[in-house]
Amino acid sequence: MKKLMLAAAALAMGLGTAQAADEVTLQLKWVTQGQFAGYYVAKDKGFYEEEGLDVTIKPGGPDIAPPQVIAGGGADVVIDWMPSALASREKGVPLVNIAQPFKKSGMMLTCLKESGISKPEDLRGNTLGVWFFGNEYPFLSWMAHLGIPTDGSDQGVTVLKQGFNVDPLLQKQAACISTMTYNEYWQVIDAGIPEEDLIVFKYEDQGVATLEDGLYVLEQNLEDPEFVDRMARFVKASMKGWDYTREHPEEAAEIVLENDATGAQTEKHQIRMVGEINKLTEGSDGTLDPADYQRTVDTLLAGGSDPVITAAPEGAWTHAVTDKIK
Repeated sequence: MKKLMLAAAALAMGLGTAQAADEVTLQLKWVTQGQFAGYYVAKDKGFYEEEGLDVTIKPGGPDIAPPQVIAGGGADVVIDWMPSALASREKGVPLVNIAQPFKKSGMMLTCLKESGISKPEDLRGNTLGVWFFGNEYPFLSWMAHLGIPTDGSDQGVTVLKQGFNVDPLLQKQAACISTMTYNEYWQVIDAGIPEEDLIVFKYEDQGVATLEDGLYVLEQNLEDPEFVDRMARFVKASMKGWDYTREHPEEAAEIVLENDATGAQTEKHQIRMVGEINKLTEGSDGTLDPADYQRTVDTLLAGGSDPVITAAPEGAWTHAVTDKIK
């Protein structure tokens, strides 16, 4: 009888703990893939649970805009690229960066060597595939820095609005296309174009990289100490997930695949993606570096006649969350 009473008490305590877990909904920027491995790992390995959190991870997609989701109450925290987040803030959605797991940018321009391009100045006179929806601004800033017009003139470049695929390069519609180090570049390789036939220009190397995959919340929520505490626990567990991902990349890729409800991802591609993503998160403890933030703002403000933001933002980031972790 005593054992039964103890078991019942333990069960009651367990149920109480489960009920007491604070709920957090995370909206991803894109579909379930290795780009978000740290979060899936943190959930799978119980890191969120250890922090008293019950985390729901919502996949994104081409028709899902994280700023709209959080503005509509569909998430507590979202993953977004800083150009998109700052543009949304200027348009009235008061997003604030609370953590920056990604230290480096994975964006680059991938070109066919047969096009004769070997250095940035050789881009003149060519058609280039560029992503839009806020992803074009680092490119426009880069062209402005080089003094290369984007008007389709002989001394300029012709901009082709690129979908989220590599078809323009494969079909020779463009000499170069936008790719991420961890995704589209490998789609080009897998399509049969060997690495030696390609040349890449990483935005990091060109000095026009902007911050990607930061964690953003609504400004008014940061006035609630309980919310800040919940986010601190969330970021702490997430960074533990990213640390685990760097130490166990293949296991992390498997965890991502287990969470891919579409079944669209392949093991080979996800293992490769996690390996590349780990290069971008390396050296980050989740704390936003103000210098990286300023570089992003400067790049966006220098975006030519149609900048993503018209003035330097105020209050767009905080260390209030990451300071609680230390």
